[in-house]
Amino acid sequence: MVISLTKLQQYLFYSLITASLVMVPGCQKSSTSSGTSPEEALKTFELEPGFQIELVASEPLVADPVAMEIDEDGRFYVVEMHGYPLDKTGTGKIKLLTDSDGDGRMDQSTVFAENLVLPTGIMRWKKGVLVTDAPNVYYLEDTDGDGKSDVRDTVLTGFALSNPQHNVNAPLLGLDNWIYLAHESAVTAQVYKEEFGDRGSDVFFPQKPDGIRLPDNASGRSVRFRPDRYELEPVAGNTQFGHTFDAWGNRLLVSNANHAFHEVITTPYLKRNPDLLVSNVTQSISDHGNAAEVFPITKNPQMQLLTDIGVITSACGITAYLGGAFPALYDSVTFVAEPVSNLVHFDKIHEKGASFTASRVHTGKEFLASTDAWFRPVNMYIGPDGALYVIDYYRQIVEHPEWMAEDVIKSGALYNGTDQGRIYRITPKGTKPAVLNKDLLGKASNAQLIEKLGDRNVWWRRNAQRLLLDRATPQDVAGLEVMAKKPSSPLGRLHALWTLEGLNKLRPELITAALKDPVPGVRTNAIKLAELHLKTAPALVPALLAMQSDSDPKVRFQLLCTLGFVETPEAASARQKLLFTDIDDQWIQIAALSAPASQKGDLLNAVLTRYQSDQPAYGSLVERLSAMTGASQPATTINALLQKALVPVSAEKETWQPSIIKGVAQGVKRRNSTLDSNFLAEQYLLIRSFFNHSSPSVRSACLQFLQVTGLPDDARTTAAFQQAVQTAGDPKQSEEKRSEALGFLALRDATPQIPLLKKMIAPNEPLSVQVAALKTLSSIPDATVSDYVLQKWPVMTPDIREPAIATFFSGPDPVRQSRIKLLLDAVEKGTIDQNSIGWPRSVGLMANSNVESRNRARVLLTKRDKQRDEVIKQYQTSLELPADADKGALVFQQNCALCHQISSTGGIAFGPDLATIRNRRPASILGDILTPNLSIADGYDLWTITLKNGETQQGLISTETPTALTLRNQGGQETTIARQDIETLKAMNMSAMTAGLEKQINPQQMADLLAYIRKAK
Repeated sequence: MVISLTKLQQYLFYSLITASLVMVPGCQKSSTSSGTSPEEALKTFELEPGFQIELVASEPLVADPVAMEIDEDGRFYVVEMHGYPLDKTGTGKIKLLTDSDGDGRMDQSTVFAENLVLPTGIMRWKKGVLVTDAPNVYYLEDTDGDGKSDVRDTVLTGFALSNPQHNVNAPLLGLDNWIYLAHESAVTAQVYKEEFGDRGSDVFFPQKPDGIRLPDNASGRSVRFRPDRYELEPVAGNTQFGHTFDAWGNRLLVSNANHAFHEVITTPYLKRNPDLLVSNVTQSISDHGNAAEVFPITKNPQMQLLTDIGVITSACGITAYLGGAFPALYDSVTFVAEPVSNLVHFDKIHEKGASFTASRVHTGKEFLASTDAWFRPVNMYIGPDGALYVIDYYRQIVEHPEWMAEDVIKSGALYNGTDQGRIYRITPKGTKPAVLNKDLLGKASNAQLIEKLGDRNVWWRRNAQRLLLDRATPQDVAGLEVMAKKPSSPLGRLHALWTLEGLNKLRPELITAALKDPVPGVRTNAIKLAELHLKTAPALVPALLAMQSDSDPKVRFQLLCTLGFVETPEAASARQKLLFTDIDDQWIQIAALSAPASQKGDLLNAVLTRYQSDQPAYGSLVERLSAMTGASQPATTINALLQKALVPVSAEKETWQPSIIKGVAQGVKRRNSTLDSNFLAEQYLLIRSFFNHSSPSVRSACLQFLQVTGLPDDARTTAAFQQAVQTAGDPKQSEEKRSEALGFLALRDATPQIPLLKKMIAPNEPLSVQVAALKTLSSIPDATVSDYVLQKWPVMTPDIREPAIATFFSGPDPVRQSRIKLLLDAVEKGTIDQNSIGWPRSVGLMANSNVESRNRARVLLTKRDKQRDEVIKQYQTSLELPADADKGALVFQQNCALCHQISSTGGIAFGPDLATIRNRRPASILGDILTPNLSIADGYDLWTITLKNGETQQGLISTETPTALTLRNQGGQETTIARQDIETLKAMNMSAMTAGLEKQINPQQMADLLAYIRKAK
């Protein structure tokens, strides 16, 4: 058997398994008590050793919970989003839950607010709560103490009412006294445009219509605001559903497949230098990748059409554990909910320069996972007891119908579970039940609140700071200043400083002292505070300059950001020192270049003087500085810089030249004004350098520049094209030169060169030449490239097929749509196997803006073999039978070892190594075993090669180079064949192993085999 790895095949199998669960006809909203009872659900969990999980609240007290807040009196404000995914009639509610008997479980529920559309988040504020419910942020308050709000004010409005999981959410009070809103650009609806096509408008305070406005849905960025001051700002980054702060105010974000990224640099630093082009202010911090592999334990998982399987695909609710009640390991752990896979993922956060690295705590295991496919964790919170509270939306389906198959949408299952929902509490084993009905901070004195600023648990610190902002009197300033100096409490010092700042009572002397604090996190925040007082307290500048040799990289990064606002020679010198100390950190480079003074040539000259060719950071810095020059400086300055960069040098002495050329090209591309006619000489110089310079990097940079500026229309350019044609077609030229020449031909209409380009796309040509010819052929804005790819597809080797498929998705939209139609035609005819398209592109096809193509793709890419479906049905019992991995090892040796190994041992390496799939769900592995031909794993299709001497060979192409390829036969034998000896080669469009394993093993043996594959090491 050869195991296929396609995501679509997994989807098909999951669809088959769950088809029997979808039985309600029509598309009406429905509710069901199906699923698992709250008490039974506790038995479905697999939790990190050393912890316990208990139920705090469930139906009927609460249903469809998505967010909550525990207030200073121990009450739970819970957001219920009943309307997800399509109901906008105002079914959303806020429930107020209390524990009247002190047993740690909520027993009273009051509807605090209702008639909300699709509410997404909540935060305690003043005497009430702030609630996000796009397009609005509301303030709700109960003034008469009956547990029901009687005040509803619209604080902010204008946010997009888009797909609910993308709407504004999660109000969160930051250290800096601003309230941060998780927010991103409105998702583009293709199917449900009427319901969720709103793109948003100006975001503003309705009570201050002439005040600050953030246009265009705040440009799709997160927002921070101060409702009592009518202050409103966009934040540099954006996040989808949830965000979190670490103890020192670093903001971590989350989005579907990316479960942890850090907002490194903020808006004020980028605004001061518009010529610095920074396209991303965040750093993905996972060292196990975006769309990281997950390890669910779900029985009969339920996946939808465009759900990526076996990886993080619905990450949300990121939470830094700051509760202080878990073992020390967890003081730097983040939790992320993954509702599609029914689990909670966790990572250990490590310092890394200006940012962080997130690493798995365990390999192959999650913090919390359930066998129940309806377990849908969506948010997490730290309680006053230090526990981790997990919100379980508990639904059969959580994917949005925008990305579902039509039959599921019409099934009536979209709202199954809408009357259910749970809140769990996770604590170390032996922890007593929570006591949440007593007063916590509600009646605390201000002195007690100040003391709580230093608590180990962030719940106490954050709420104490919030309450002090409302309650503090002039008499409390002295107590706050004492806490700001308290040697034994770094966190107390931190929160006291920011509380004083929020009260406008922070003295510069306290900031100066904090700049020398022994704890780096306090020093970093002291620099931020100093930045707010630079104009009124200039004496802070010498104290800042004295920190340029600080031992902590995050302190140095923040110092570099802040010193960008100081325009003195001493500050410029300090910025250069900080830059060259940490030049390998890309964020240090960005911070240095964000200073307005960096636009001058002094910094570029300093970098060129110190340039070290063996350190890539210097090249990237030169490129950034040159881009700033190209974007804003006069043509004479650009000309001089290019002349300097194009001076001939030997390849051995190549230094900063390519970086300057590429950088200037980037800058020229985005400048508003055109370069004057004097630039014509530089264009000719670029052309000459492209053909004659000894450095491939310089030649590539010249081509990149010419792609931006275009070419003069004269005889010299025509001669250059003739030279490119000759070079491309000359087999005596180097592979590199020929590929470059083919790229040059794309600078003009390449139609006259179609015969040459087609000739270059042949198995006997080097791979890089074939790819370059494909790209140039693709630049012709019609279907020429698509027709040729389809004609030559059978003889295209695996390495060329990927760029060939990419050509169907290139070009202006009308051209791209015509090419996609041809691709779908080819899939329908069987010319191209759908697995060759790949999962990401398949998702794009099934979400295409063209309705006809989208619907057709959904049919073509999800069609099933009915006979194989019957086989799969017969083996469903294998997923439930008791299994013996030791017996499975024997089944493997007898039936699989001829083609497969596990971790490079135990068999023959012909098909994929099964260690790569052992952590996928058993249902996924089962589907691949029984239907290997449904879709062929990438690199495991069979080829027939006919040699010029008449001999024929078959096998897998295991490796290939420009001059040869290696054919692997069943049994592991390999044969290397020179390309020049090949007469023809053709893909057989079939797996190396056909279906039929069901004839050799029964369901019990299959269960044992699955157990062995998943457990074998």
